[in-house]
Amino acid sequence: MSGGGSSLFSGFRVLGLYSNHVPHALRYHKKHREFYVVTSVGKCFHTYNVNRLGIVAVSNSLPDDISCVAADRMLVFAAAGQLISAFARNKEVVMRYHGHRQEVRLLLPLGDQLISADSGGDVIVWDVQGGDIYLRLQFDPASFDVSAMMHPSAYLNKVLLGSSQGALQLWNIKTSKLLFTFGGWAASVTALQQSPAVDVVGVGTATGRIIIHNIRLDETLMTFTQDWGPITSLAFRTDGPPIMASGSPQGHIAFWDLGRRQLVTQQRHAHSTAVAAATFLHGEPLLVTNGADNAIKVWIFDQEGGGARLLRSRQGHSAPPTTIHHHGNDGKNILSAGQDGTLQSFSTVHERFNKNLGHGSVNKKKEKKKKKGLTYQELRLPAITAFSSAAARQSDWDGIVACHRGRLATTTWNYQRCTMGAHHLRPPASRSDNIATAVDITSCGNFAVIGSSCGRVDVYNLQSGLHRGCYGDSEKAHSGALRGVATDALNQLTLTTASDWLLKFWRFKTRKQEEQLKLNSAPASMKLHRDSGMLALALDDFTLLVVDIETRRVVRKFAGHHGNINDMTFSPDGRWLVTAAMDCTIRTWDLPSGCLVDCFLVSMAAVGVSLSPTGDFLATAHVDSLGVYLWTNKSLCAPVGLHPLPADYQPTAETLPGATAEESEQEVTSEEVDDVYKSADQLGAELVTLSQLPESRWKSLLHLEAIKRRNKPVAPPAAPAAAPFFLPTVPGLMPRFTLPVATEQETQSKLLAWGSLCQRSEFSVALESALSEQNFDRPLRLLKDCGPAALSIELANLTPEGGGANSLLLAFIHMIDSMLSSGRDFDIAHAYLALFLKLHLRSLSQDAVAMAALCHLSSRLEMGWAELRASFDQSLCLLSYTKSALL
Repeated sequence: MSGGGSSLFSGFRVLGLYSNHVPHALRYHKKHREFYVVTSVGKCFHTYNVNRLGIVAVSNSLPDDISCVAADRMLVFAAAGQLISAFARNKEVVMRYHGHRQEVRLLLPLGDQLISADSGGDVIVWDVQGGDIYLRLQFDPASFDVSAMMHPSAYLNKVLLGSSQGALQLWNIKTSKLLFTFGGWAASVTALQQSPAVDVVGVGTATGRIIIHNIRLDETLMTFTQDWGPITSLAFRTDGPPIMASGSPQGHIAFWDLGRRQLVTQQRHAHSTAVAAATFLHGEPLLVTNGADNAIKVWIFDQEGGGARLLRSRQGHSAPPTTIHHHGNDGKNILSAGQDGTLQSFSTVHERFNKNLGHGSVNKKKEKKKKKGLTYQELRLPAITAFSSAAARQSDWDGIVACHRGRLATTTWNYQRCTMGAHHLRPPASRSDNIATAVDITSCGNFAVIGSSCGRVDVYNLQSGLHRGCYGDSEKAHSGALRGVATDALNQLTLTTASDWLLKFWRFKTRKQEEQLKLNSAPASMKLHRDSGMLALALDDFTLLVVDIETRRVVRKFAGHHGNINDMTFSPDGRWLVTAAMDCTIRTWDLPSGCLVDCFLVSMAAVGVSLSPTGDFLATAHVDSLGVYLWTNKSLCAPVGLHPLPADYQPTAETLPGATAEESEQEVTSEEVDDVYKSADQLGAELVTLSQLPESRWKSLLHLEAIKRRNKPVAPPAAPAAAPFFLPTVPGLMPRFTLPVATEQETQSKLLAWGSLCQRSEFSVALESALSEQNFDRPLRLLKDCGPAALSIELANLTPEGGGANSLLLAFIHMIDSMLSSGRDFDIAHAYLALFLKLHLRSLSQDAVAMAALCHLSSRLEMGWAELRASFDQSLCLLSYTKSALL
């Protein structure tokens, strides 16, 4: 049975990826007045502002790994294989350039054109806007292999090409003519850089030689020699001092004074790998560098003697992480130990909270004599193989204990000070060939339990670093190498397992053995969930055992992995067990039901997994990957139906978070258009948009009569009509006063039908024409301009008695239906409909066509409110969860 991906976890983003071996691109944004640096991280690139090194954008991914990047004021160009892509807004692909037959390795934007060179000897000049090939130059790699490329300043339509054979050629790309050939210096050209002076360029070679050459006179002005191998990059300061920087494959940077023609200073170990690129900011004493050690660094020149110091940096692991754990109870920090020997903390909230605890080193006080004459690298400790952390007493003393590859002594680390601790925990009278293999810190943060390859299990006090005893009668708890140690929540039990196929239960205080279990195979690792008392064991036969430490019996057994199980983690409530193995699967087991409920494939096997204490994120570390990947727990945001998966379930591959492909192509936009954000008329089909009209214009429409009665002024008393001096009388015996005689016009009724006198309003005319065109924008705009009283009159006049017609009533219903279907003007649509029904519901009930339209409108209303109610409930649930997590 084939699967459909993970139903429980969804890729969110990647932490700790900043740079690789591809040289960065620097661009200046005139509107923002800020520099941005673009670095490649595999199939996508990241954009950071130089001021804070905060990430600005992550591009959509390309089919292959990016081989080079370049940028101008509008676009970022990235080459992956034979394809060149242009990105707008640092994210979206807006143009693709097809034409290379080999891998593209050089890019050079030049005005409205883009110049690219591949490994097969083709140099193509592209029209940036149209994507057409303007010029193609073909070189024989055996005689002129293009290895560097630059545009000389003030040389119109000129490009200077450097070759692996050492020669340089100056070309006019408009006329396709070779203007001049420079003989070179018998060394491969690795870098070309324009100096602040016109006609003068810097040439870096594979022999470490730097030549400052005048290309107009073909004259070498000065030369320098770097002792660290080939020149990987060149950069010139433009803020005054005549300083040139050169990068090396060893990670060192040399700074040369062009005025005095000598070496000023050097920055050793600027990067732990080769310096991919070094660029000075124009007019500022700042140097931006990046390297394959996954680091971006900004250096400032404010030291005496012209030296530079590190101003800010973003740095992750330079070698893949091997062990990851969440630190603390808030789930916001992930501790990661990598093969580069460093221990780092990555924040899931923001990169500014990341911490680098550094690289472990030998005890300087005790081994001062031994280390005399040793190099900086020899003083470093090997990589961390296992570690444990506790936040209970980390403000008082060290809260992290780590085991190192090939060493018996374990190290302590202080999370708050971001340094290695003062203690090296080593058992007394032990052989030097023993190795610490497992470690655990008690829940109170006072003790560390450490197991070694010789079968010892020792207890140390973290405050003083003193040895407090060991388990076992003969100072050996097991007859084989320890594979896992754990302590319970109340410091009553200590659990140990080793390669002798035994799981042992010890009293923590007396260190006496109480019971042991014989396992079916040698254990590979062990994980304890302290709150539930469930102990998970990964065996070498690829099976999993779950032991209840209260009853000390195996309560669950899981089989399904087809490779070594690398790591395990429990959910906060102890219900799920998430495991990762070398078969590239990540599986979730439900402990109450004893079933596999989720399984998905990843492209690279996961070597570490950790589910946050709040249950919101699953963190994974993978083989040959420098980042820590976050996956969101979908069950916290929406109902997830988890069903037992069959034995023949075939998982589906999930893309690692941080890279999503998007194939949409758009036109190239300018820098001004690039930064102007235009809000969409409607965000989505399931969302609604309000009209932004004042509430006084629509909220009181149903209460206009009450408002009029309440605001009606009291009429002043009217003066009686003046009586005539002589009252007319009727002739006769009895005197009677005569009544005024009404004329013939006055005897007729003065009440006329309103419809016989009134004319159609502009709104009625617009509504009638809109019904035939099915476009109700104009009548809606007229209604928006009306006040509440005028709006009531307009709606009242839609009936035949008011001068309207039945067709106008139907047209108004269709107008409300179109407003609700588009999702725009949601508030006034309901207000207008309520007033309309109040005025005309009696007459509408006698019209079958109008009632059918109203029934269709009623179903649309119910559907819209149901979608909104679901969105509100989901948002309120997520908000309440976030507030509870913060508290």
